[in-house]
Amino acid sequence: MRDIITLACSECKSRNYTTTKNKKTMTDKLELSKFCPACRKHTPHKETK
Repeated sequence: MRDIITLACSECKSRNYTTTKNKKTMTDKLELSKFCPACRKHTPHKETK
């Protein structure tokens, strides 16, 4: 049930993190605040394909 998703920085579009989510219970796109090593600051990271 859990699928692997990739999180990309919303500012520089670099794909930094991977995580899992249950697509049955969470149908919307995931957005978390994470540290981006390319931007060198905390930025919102959105779910990508």
